[in-house]
Amino acid sequence: MNSAYWNSGIESDKEIARRQKRKLQYFSNIYVVSDSKHPEKEGNVYLFRFGKKIFDKIMEAMQPAFEDETPVNPFDFWEGANFKLKIRKVDGYWNYDKSEFGAPSALFDNDDEIEELWDKQYPLTEFSATTNFKSYNELKTRLNVVLSGTTVVGNVEDVDVPFDSSVTIDTKEEPAPTITIKVTDKEEEDTLSYFEKLAEAE
Repeated sequence: MNSAYWNSGIESDKEIARRQKRKLQYFSNIYVVSDSKHPEKEGNVYLFRFGKKIFDKIMEAMQPAFEDETPVNPFDFWEGANFKLKIRKVDGYWNYDKSEFGAPSALFDNDDEIEELWDKQYPLTEFSATTNFKSYNELKTRLNVVLSGTTVVGNVEDVDVPFDSSVTIDTKEEPAPTITIKVTDKEEEDTLSYFEKLAEAE
């Protein structure tokens, strides 16, 4: 549907595609080394939710584009690197371009501390568990309801949900405190190329 909107050539349709395009989210365990604004978080482990911009920086560190750059696995306890999160506002949007990795080094001087930190990590499997995702048919049915207020089954159309009805979403508490970095539309603008590729494929 979004590829059709984007391929229409109409700016208002493209705006619809922008508003409902996919939102990429990544999750990681992090250990807070220092935080001048929130010193109470130092020395603690958190679940960190972040967007494509920071993910790209991680991938650049692990798979550098130039031969004279040494790959670094930031998540390695002994040879990893601290991530310096630097946030500023550019043109009204939060920007993370100045964020960078420090020099590789061991997180702690002894393995006992590393093992203790390892035990404090939160499981990440729940974020990719199939039980957390609806099937294609369920999503398609929900999309029909939201867009038209109707449910389509075969050739039969039953009007059962008014367009302006409230939607109840079941949520569950996160098992761990989470640090969130909001991802703006501007930061994910490159995902629109996804729709262009779909349109070309058609």
